[in-house]
Amino acid sequence: MKENIIELLNYPFDSSMILRKRKAIRKELIKENLPFNLKFAVLGGSTTSELIKIIELFLLKNGFSVSFYESEYNKYYEDSIFENQDLLNFEPDLIYIHTTHHNISEYPSINDSKQDIEIIYKNEIRKFKSIWSSLKKYNCPIIQNNFDLPINRSLGSLDSCDPHGKTFFLNRLNIDFANEAQKNKSLHINDINYLSSMLGLKNWHDKNLWHSAKYAISFQAIPVLSNKIAGIILSILGRSKKCIVLDLDNTCWGGVIGDDGLNGIKLGNETAQGEAYKVFQSYIKELKQRGIILSVCSKNNHEIAKEAFTHSDSVLSFDDFTSFKANWEPKYSNIEKIASEINIGLDSLVFIDDNAMERNIVESQLPAVSVPNVGNNILDYIDHIENNNYFEILNLSSDDLSRNKFYSENVQRNKQKSSFDNYNDYLVSLNMKAEIKPFCNVYIDRITQLINKTNQFNLTTKRYKLNEIESISKDDTYISLYGKLEDKFGDNGLISVIIGEIVDKTCIIDTWLMSCRVIKRNMELAMFDMLIRECNLRKITKIIGVFKGTKKNNMVSTLFSDLGFSLVKEEVDKSIVWEYKIINSRSKQTLIKVN
Repeated sequence: MKENIIELLNYPFDSSMILRKRKAIRKELIKENLPFNLKFAVLGGSTTSELIKIIELFLLKNGFSVSFYESEYNKYYEDSIFENQDLLNFEPDLIYIHTTHHNISEYPSINDSKQDIEIIYKNEIRKFKSIWSSLKKYNCPIIQNNFDLPINRSLGSLDSCDPHGKTFFLNRLNIDFANEAQKNKSLHINDINYLSSMLGLKNWHDKNLWHSAKYAISFQAIPVLSNKIAGIILSILGRSKKCIVLDLDNTCWGGVIGDDGLNGIKLGNETAQGEAYKVFQSYIKELKQRGIILSVCSKNNHEIAKEAFTHSDSVLSFDDFTSFKANWEPKYSNIEKIASEINIGLDSLVFIDDNAMERNIVESQLPAVSVPNVGNNILDYIDHIENNNYFEILNLSSDDLSRNKFYSENVQRNKQKSSFDNYNDYLVSLNMKAEIKPFCNVYIDRITQLINKTNQFNLTTKRYKLNEIESISKDDTYISLYGKLEDKFGDNGLISVIIGEIVDKTCIIDTWLMSCRVIKRNMELAMFDMLIRECNLRKITKIIGVFKGTKKNNMVSTLFSDLGFSLVKEEVDKSIVWEYKIINSRSKQTLIKVN
């Protein structure tokens, strides 16, 4: 039953079935023990009751129970601008502003002058800027729709290029919304302009539903919109996937390389099928360029499979893959090895394979891995990847763009490690250098991203919003440290964070985490050493550490005892409290030179 329900919430969506089975889906999903609860405020410019119910399903599917605040019909402006005690008491984690072209206060009329149109436009953009500014008091991310287009145009094609046209007016607003989101890191645009185009305006709109019940979109469109909103939320919370695992034959090219040979596979512009595979490879290459890790899991001869990427029309090369498993072992076993080799969780992987039997085996053996039902038609593969929101992204950081380089360098480090009998000798050979300093503006985005994505080396798995990190960075009652690490193989980027709250002469460690890609390289010792230095400068005599165990962070369960902390107590919620009395000396030898 559960598998069927989950499949309903995967692309491609059967909107009528989702709406009809909504209560049964919800009943099944809330049976799960959901560790995360979200408080989600929906401020609607139209009726939102059904939308909220379907958003909940997509969030339940991804492990989040949700409490909702719903504004009264078309009260999004009032709830945003004026004092709203109910919303303040609700303390939202996220706010979604569901507006559409119906919520434009005033469109230009045919008789308006250019000056009149400019005034109308400035008033409209000013309205939304005042909303976003006012909502800052809630210290949470804001998701804002841009604008869909009306289905009818009295100016015809001229509507898109004449300042009097609604299309022209809305397109201009969409550009300014995008520009504002680039400046305001708490503002995230939900692109309903694209969603409505993808679905088709006739399917997006329902005139009867608008006039009878003030739904700005059709029932058919509600699951599509809900899925996208959930995708943005999951990205905000650091739940996007990190790695795509690809089958090869009939997935990256048409045909079987072992049988058809290099010149016999279908890849390139000579045939429609070959061109489709080339387009797919181009899309995968774009994912890599924006930071998604690429790997291969194929039942194949390694050398023959590797040779396929020398094809003159292959967009991907062998070097694009961080891990390459082409052998005759079970695919689920190879996927486990890929996750271990890259050092990421199985829940960070998406597996793409044209073979339904292989998909089913992997799905049954590795339930944490995402396995979309892509079918065996190359034309559908990209749609399944995109519309399941696996790799939804909020911004492009330099760390994202360098992620493949980081993990490829890690593979080289592991190869060198195998040549040493003594692990300390290996660490010395890396010539590690660290930069450990207080939070600064240039790294706030990356620090927030790391806090919200890191699960394995994370002592409390506490999450923070960007504006909260900005506030902590300026607050003298906190010690906030970031750590960057480089070695002879390359720069790992910003990979560790400590936040300590100062209470009297005590530093209480609120957050301590580190990227899995630098685990077991003594960076935690360097970070702790710097924390002690900061405490000494502030005449702090004691550090309190708390470990809150989860399914994923058992690897750091002994960190405090390893560092010399003394056990204090175990709380009712099973979190363990530790204490460290500071001595004016450095911590253990780190083998890392700290700048």
